[in-house]
Amino acid sequence: MEPKTANRRKMTGVVIKDKMDKTVVVEVEKTYRHPMYRKYLRTKRTCKAHDEQNAAKIGDQVVIVEARPLSKDKRWVVKQIIKRDVIAPSEEVTEQ
Repeated sequence: MEPKTANRRKMTGVVIKDKMDKTVVVEVEKTYRHPMYRKYLRTKRTCKAHDEQNAAKIGDQVVIVEARPLSKDKRWVVKQIIKRDVIAPSEEVTEQ
């Protein structure tokens, strides 16, 4: 069952941890302008998100949607994987 997304917040971030079962940790980066100093600042925030199929891996860019409390820390659900992180296969070095 997919949650209704009418008035729910959405954020886009990168998966930084995927060791837990059905849970990923997503880092969301936000850029804003300081009201007094007019300098652009960058902040990062981590959120635990529910991933039912364990599909998201480290480095993937995902969209997370606000949900009801699923556990002590989980308040988000992975809605979509936007971009997969392509890891190049390691080439074996052969000595001759």
